[in-house]
Amino acid sequence: MARKVNAEGAVGAAGAENTGRLKQIALTYKMTRRVDSKVGLVVAGVGIVVFGVLLAIGFAIGHPIYAGILGFVLAFLAMAIVFGRRAERAAFGQMEGQPGAAAAVLENVGRGWTVTPAVAMNRSQDVVHRAVGKAGIVLVGEGNPNRLRGLLAAEKKRMARTVADAPVHDIIVGDDEGQVPLKKLRTTLLKLPRVLPGAQVTAVNDRLKALGDLMSNMPVPKGPMPKGMRMPKGGGKMR
Repeated sequence: MARKVNAEGAVGAAGAENTGRLKQIALTYKMTRRVDSKVGLVVAGVGIVVFGVLLAIGFAIGHPIYAGILGFVLAFLAMAIVFGRRAERAAFGQMEGQPGAAAAVLENVGRGWTVTPAVAMNRSQDVVHRAVGKAGIVLVGEGNPNRLRGLLAAEKKRMARTVADAPVHDIIVGDDEGQVPLKKLRTTLLKLPRVLPGAQVTAVNDRLKALGDLMSNMPVPKGPMPKGMRMPKGGGKMR
């Protein structure tokens, strides 16, 4: 009896998980369609073309059933890939230009990275985020490039007292020359050469935590910061 109940519970949990996944896909599609009105036609077209080509090859070689099955699987895979890329592009399009958008991207960069949003900020909402991984320390600035240079330099100087042995990279998010577009931020981080062993990454993180962070005593929402948010009066960089 207990086994039967456990089995029913497992089936129910699996069903709930599948339902949740389908709802998530539906929500993603609706969000993408608001930005990319042709996403449905493009995805369907890719599936039809892939399936049609494989089926035609199957008739040509005398095995339409096997080719049809393979074509269905490959068509589904191709549709998923195309939909994923267009959904990602739509999400970046909605985030671009919003304060804190880079922090949202960094939070999803993947395992092996420790991200601390808003380690430096000024009253104009120019902000610097920090990511630590095997590539070293990466400071990511978003806002006015001229003002960000001062923020980045000050943050490097502050960290140099504690983590002088770790390489430091700085990135300014933007579309101008020498900057990194938001949609390429994750790829840029992952392409950086890995020079630190895992134990040293942990040590660097521990030292930075001991150093303290700008926003440790100030509640900051995750993801893009509200446009109406204002910094308290009393100076530029907060320390």
